[in-house]
Amino acid sequence: MGMFKKILVANRGEIAIRIMRACRELGILSVAVYSDADKNALFAKYADEAVYIGPSPSSESYLNMDNIVKAALQTGAEAIHPGYGFLAENPAFAKLCEENGIVFIGPSSSSIDAMGSKITARQLMKNAGVPIVPGTERGISDPEEIADVAERIGYPVIIKPAAGGGGIGMKIVDRPEDLAPAVASAQSIATSAFGDGTVYLEKYLTEPRHIEFQIMADNRGRTVYVSERECSIQRRHQKLIEEAPSPIMTPELRKKMGEIAVRAAKAIRYRSAGTVEFMYSHGEFYFLEMNTRLQVEHPITEMITGIDLAKEQISVAAGEDLSFSQNEIEIRGWAIECRINAEDPMNDFAPSPGRLKRYRSPGGPGIRVDSGVYTGYVIPPYYDSLISKLVAHGRDRNEAIARMERALYEYIIVGVTTNIPFHKAVLRNERFRRGDINTHFIREENILDDVKRIVAEEKEKRESLASALGADTRKIAAVSAAVGAYLSLYRSDEDEGEAKS
Repeated sequence: MGMFKKILVANRGEIAIRIMRACRELGILSVAVYSDADKNALFAKYADEAVYIGPSPSSESYLNMDNIVKAALQTGAEAIHPGYGFLAENPAFAKLCEENGIVFIGPSSSSIDAMGSKITARQLMKNAGVPIVPGTERGISDPEEIADVAERIGYPVIIKPAAGGGGIGMKIVDRPEDLAPAVASAQSIATSAFGDGTVYLEKYLTEPRHIEFQIMADNRGRTVYVSERECSIQRRHQKLIEEAPSPIMTPELRKKMGEIAVRAAKAIRYRSAGTVEFMYSHGEFYFLEMNTRLQVEHPITEMITGIDLAKEQISVAAGEDLSFSQNEIEIRGWAIECRINAEDPMNDFAPSPGRLKRYRSPGGPGIRVDSGVYTGYVIPPYYDSLISKLVAHGRDRNEAIARMERALYEYIIVGVTTNIPFHKAVLRNERFRRGDINTHFIREENILDDVKRIVAEEKEKRESLASALGADTRKIAAVSAAVGAYLSLYRSDEDEGEAKS
């Protein structure tokens, strides 16, 4: 087939730029698609070409399959990279690309379809010899049958919508008397969110860790596991901090879990980049789901292995073989990723869209920032609140944590509320520093109390600086670049107003 000459990126924000960077390094032209809200976004300017695809709501733009395919045909793009989210795991979109002679940079529509339903995926994995959490083999709705299954596998149990994701509609039940109302609630939420009220039951694991394995497969079926990632720092099943490798991993466990991840991928004749997710609890691990795309947190795997997953994905889609074998993969050091979001951790992590009045990202040894914003950019209310993915790499876990703390100290974002204080609180936590984490960590450690203290401390620093410097703030900053930088770290919008008056 030969390498592509032009690729359309069917996404926005930092992931669009990440893929366009890979294209630029490979000598491939990139095409951006954008909505009204993203007319002035960085990714639309970074691309070689940009095509308007519709109004701001996702349903009319980034989820409009016909408009995206039309843009690819119109610009002569031979392939479409979907990024993550939006249409990345939509088998109908992959099929539409195939039907129009456009290469979908990802797995086949049949592979996506196979992993789209958690029930189908569980059955496929069980048949392939992949360990699955004890539970139902199919969706159920009969209350008596549900009660029988719960009794058989033992409480606590978790009820999950079959067609769902992102933790929506999940219910944990500790006692038999709570089962019926929890099932009714889960079915109602699933019907409303996904148009399908089917649910299934699983054994609820205690102190679970969320560990996922990055896999890569080419068109000849050669499949490797690249490394694992620990993704246990979550709220409402949404990841906030990821690290690679996992603090609990040994070479023997990595080999065992990695080979099972490869077996899972081969069971559906997978190609491209993908992630096999496991729940790990007290020495046992079980298949959770497979993400048939590039993950948000892929940079930490790139940092510890030196493998460019986005470029590898493009090469495989162009018909090339994997550029490395299993025994060529080496893990060097440790990497941590903090998702920097425009959201308020003190207000149930509510989104905080708005204009970035001041923005300066961190740098220095071992720091990578994947972002799609700039000073003056307006974060729109229509999409995910991600500002950037901040990644720190060190020789070991302690150095990676120290570098991340230093990078968070350097990060200047004025104009919107961010979750930076949340990340600082987690990194300072002794239990986190020991690597003793699970998916309930935020709740168990009362992390939001620590966040509150950090927010109060930083407010006090700003107020004391404003008081000490008074109206001479601008003069002193001009005289001393060091003081100016320090002020930028701590000065709020209110302080800025005082300085001007």
